[in-house]
Amino acid sequence: MPLLVVAISVLILLLLMTRFRLNGFAALLLVAVGVALVRGIPVATIPDVLSDGIGGQIGDTMLTIGLGAMVGRVMGDSGAAQRIAGKLLDAGGPRGVQVAMVITSMLIGVTMFYEVAFIIIVPIAFTLVRVTGAKLLWVGLPMSITLSTMHSFLPPHPGPTAVAATFDASVGLTLFYGLFIAVPAGALIALVWPRLPFIKAMNPSIPKGLVSDREFTDEEMPGLGWSLSVALFPVILIAGAAVTDLATSTESPFLNVVAFIGSAPIALLLTLCLAVWAFGPRIGRSLEEVGASCTSAAQAMAMILLVIGAGGAFKNVLVEGGISEYTTDTWSVSPIILAWLIAVILRIALGSATVAVVTASGVVLPLLAGSGIHPEIMVLAVACGSIACSHVNDPGFWLFKEYFNLSVVEAIKVRTSYTTVLAVLGLGGVLAAEWALDILTI
Repeated sequence: MPLLVVAISVLILLLLMTRFRLNGFAALLLVAVGVALVRGIPVATIPDVLSDGIGGQIGDTMLTIGLGAMVGRVMGDSGAAQRIAGKLLDAGGPRGVQVAMVITSMLIGVTMFYEVAFIIIVPIAFTLVRVTGAKLLWVGLPMSITLSTMHSFLPPHPGPTAVAATFDASVGLTLFYGLFIAVPAGALIALVWPRLPFIKAMNPSIPKGLVSDREFTDEEMPGLGWSLSVALFPVILIAGAAVTDLATSTESPFLNVVAFIGSAPIALLLTLCLAVWAFGPRIGRSLEEVGASCTSAAQAMAMILLVIGAGGAFKNVLVEGGISEYTTDTWSVSPIILAWLIAVILRIALGSATVAVVTASGVVLPLLAGSGIHPEIMVLAVACGSIACSHVNDPGFWLFKEYFNLSVVEAIKVRTSYTTVLAVLGLGGVLAAEWALDILTI
């Protein structure tokens, strides 16, 4: 049974990394090879399957994560991250730091990929931890939960947007309805989860090399205007491109330029250039000092990228091994539950939220026409299911684990649990939204 293979492979992976302390990169590759053999992938093609999975995953994430880490380190080494963190503390005080992180993450995450927004905001979270003395998960977990919710539930993120096109649903209405589900669900879990006893028992430290340990004086730090400008610059570029794409349907050279500079790698590259100038020569730091910050960030990211790439190899083996075909051919229940359930199963099996929502939408599409269900609600049902059960075959899981310096078991306890609860809350919100729309249209 294919899903049994997935379950056993995850257990073996956990055993290798916890009992035998094997490096995550090597453990993921070993398990991926084992699954490939069990699923009947020809031996001669296994290296290509692994390479394609690593290349596809690293190609999607290396530029974003690498450039984002450099921007964050430059901001940290110049005092800009401390300046922003200080203003957040002034506005809400130490007790309001979680609310500040939730609001910031919602504003930034509504248009940005989880990985991109995570990389941009995490230096501020690290700085708040250092300044306040709070636990890392107390500050960082609300950020990650909120970003996960925004990314998985709402367009213009790729999964919900692709499903909206499949169902011929209005992207604007999907976003409008989705906000009524995503905002309360994300805020609730973001504020509750760090308070749970099993979370409070964990006390990871900030990974070395990703943020400056220096405590800046007020005179040494750049102004709030420049600090916020650099932090928000990629958000403005990426959000501007997303809004422009949603608002127009024509092709033109201008729109192509907007799409180019609004792509995450280009937006972050331009931000890095701005950060190098704003927090380098402009405030008296040499280019050599700024370059050293970028080098330090790149060195700290090396193992994280290797592990994420190996996660991509594992995911690709599951795809090539036919797991998705099995899950999409085995189930038949009512449309909203089916949409959510198939997305959950595919998320567990394949790791990719985007693959899960797109595949689930293809299964549910034939049932939509005669169901009477609003297509925007069906989009949200699929999108909510895609956030569930993030675990070792999800690249975002490894990003979360490494940046918050958790063991594999701890990351599963924290991330897998909160993503699953978010999915269940999302399903409840979707069912309630369909019920409310039915009443309003009677």
